[in-house]
Amino acid sequence: MTYVLWIIQVLLALLFLFAGGTKLVLPIETLNSMGSPNAIHLPGPFIKFIGVCEVLGAIGLILPGLLRIRPGLTPVAAAGLVIIMVGATVVTILGDGFAMALPAVVIGLLAAFVAHGRWRLAPYQSR
Repeated sequence: MTYVLWIIQVLLALLFLFAGGTKLVLPIETLNSMGSPNAIHLPGPFIKFIGVCEVLGAIGLILPGLLRIRPGLTPVAAAGLVIIMVGATVVTILGDGFAMALPAVVIGLLAAFVAHGRWRLAPYQSR
């Protein structure tokens, strides 16, 4: 189970590093033009805040377990990413419908799996 969790964590970290980094690097006008015509446009500072949260969540998925310093932070980071994906799902459903929100739901479920799996393994990691 540990190997499965690590694989999912690395893939999610890469995904959130890319998504968060894109939100931080690109101008707000470019980000708004990349979405669908029905997309709900969020304020620029809020989008940058989400980008920071995604990058920090990605780092939190990998570094605590890799460095073996505070590995209990990994399920917290995963839970934070679940919250972000719940928001992404709601905003996507309101703008484009449920079919377009399916990737956000799957990513949120994977993050929830990591949060649950790492939380359940946390007592055993301290030995």
